[in-house]
Amino acid sequence: MTDQDTQYEAVRSRDARFDGEFFFAVETTGIYCRPSCPAVTPKRHNVRFFATAAAAQGSGFRACRRCRPDAVPGSADWNARADVVGRAMRLIGDGVVDREGVTGLAVRLGYSARQVQRQLTAELGAGPVALARAQRAHTARVLLQTTGLPVTEIAFASGFASVRQFNDTVRTVYATTPTGLRAAVRATRRTATPSAGIPLRLAHRGPYHAGAVFDLLRREAVAGVEEVSGPPGGRTYRRTLRLPYGTGIVAVDERAGDPGRASAVHPGGWLDARLHLTDPRDLTTAVQRLRRLLDLDSDPYAVDERLGADPRLAPLVAARPGLRAPGAADPEEYAVRAVVGRAAAERLVRAYGKALDAPCGTLTHLFPEPAVLAQVGSGPGPAPGSGSESGSGPGPESGFEGPLGVLTAALADGTVRLDPGVDRDDAQEALRALPGLDARTIAEIRARALGDPDVVPPGVDVPDTWRPWRTYALHHLRAAEER
Repeated sequence: MTDQDTQYEAVRSRDARFDGEFFFAVETTGIYCRPSCPAVTPKRHNVRFFATAAAAQGSGFRACRRCRPDAVPGSADWNARADVVGRAMRLIGDGVVDREGVTGLAVRLGYSARQVQRQLTAELGAGPVALARAQRAHTARVLLQTTGLPVTEIAFASGFASVRQFNDTVRTVYATTPTGLRAAVRATRRTATPSAGIPLRLAHRGPYHAGAVFDLLRREAVAGVEEVSGPPGGRTYRRTLRLPYGTGIVAVDERAGDPGRASAVHPGGWLDARLHLTDPRDLTTAVQRLRRLLDLDSDPYAVDERLGADPRLAPLVAARPGLRAPGAADPEEYAVRAVVGRAAAERLVRAYGKALDAPCGTLTHLFPEPAVLAQVGSGPGPAPGSGSESGSGPGPESGFEGPLGVLTAALADGTVRLDPGVDRDDAQEALRALPGLDARTIAEIRARALGDPDVVPPGVDVPDTWRPWRTYALHHLRAAEER
C-alpha cells in the first residue's frame, strides 16, 4: 500500500491485516498507532503515515498506550525481500547494531555505513541507529512489565549505553518514566522473576495454523536440544539456544483448540512463550530467532490469496488457512541437520554438544558449533556419521571426510554465511561450491535456514503462478499427503 488515502481507509476500518505494514500518527495528539487501533478514528487531515515505528518516533510522536504499536508483527517484507533494506532489517532485528554498531551492520551487508544510512532513511524514514533505538525501547518495555529485574539492569540488558540514555528514550517513546511504565501494569498481573523466565506474547498477523507447525517441530526434534510435549492442540515446544551473550531455553505453547482436532488454527493474535536467559541482553535476539523459526512475520492474507486462486491448491488453502513455512532458530545448526539427518544429529549432540550448566528436563545440551565440529573433523579418529536417517549416506566409519566435514569447515571459516543479512543467492552459490552437497539439501537450507518463501527442490514441477510463495505451496501439498 503506497497510496495514503487507501491507507486511511485501512485505519477507518481498523484492518489488522496491515498492523506492522505501516503506522499512522495523529498530529493533534502527538501519538502514533497501528492501523487496527480501537481509538476513535482521527480526521484525515490530522493523520500522517510512516513505514516504521522508528520513523514515527523520530518525528516526535509517542507510542499509543492502547494499541501498543511497537509490539505488532514485523513487516512481512523483511522476510521476503532479498535487497539491502530487507537484509538490513533482519540484521537489526537480530541485534547486530546493538552488538557491533552501524559499522558492523555495514560490513555484514558489504556496503559503507553511509550507503546503508542513506538507503534505510530514504525508504523507511529512519536510519539504523533510530531503528535499533525503537527496538531497544520495545525490549525495555517488555522487561519492565514482565520481569522483576532492577531498572538499572534492564537499561543495559535492553542495549542502552547508559541509564540516562535509557531514561530519555523511554520518556520520549512512551511519555512516562521507566518506573511509571512498570507501574502501569495491572496490579493483578504478576511480574516474573529472572529464575521464572520472561513471559511473552509473540504476535502474528491473521490466521496461524499452529497444528501443522508443531507437527513438523515434533517430527524434527533432536533429543537433548528440543522437545515437544503435550496432546495435539495443546502442545509445548521447548529448545535450547546459543545466544550472543549466553544461553537460553525457550518454550512456546501451541494453545488449545478443539480437543478433537490436531490442527488448531489461531484466527489472529499471538502465541504464548516463555524465555529463560542466562543474560537478559539476549532477549531481542532470542525473540527474533523464535519468530523466524515459527514464521510469525509472514502475511497469510497475501499467501492464501495467491495460492487460493489455483484450482489445485484452493481446497488445501481453504482447509488450512494461515499455513506457515517454518524457518530455523539457528541457521548453521539447521544446515548441519539437513546434511546429516535427525539420528546422526542426535549423536553429534551427545558427543560434541555443550552440556547446559543447569539441565531442564530432557533439554541437556546446546547443538555443537560448526567450529567445534570442524576442529573434531580435522583431527584423527572416527566421528559420528554424515548419512541420512535411512542410512543411505556415509556411515560412522566415514567420519567428517564427507559433506559434514566440508560444510562445518566452510561455516567455521566464513566461506559460507547463513546469518539473517546474507544475500540468499550468494549463500546458495557458496553451498554449491562445496563438494558432496546435493541440490535438494541446498534447497532445504535455502528455504529453512535462509527463510526464502519461493524455493522449489530440484525435480519438483510446480507452476510459475505459485510465485513468490512456492515454499508455502509445497507445505500445503506435504500437509495434504500426511493427512
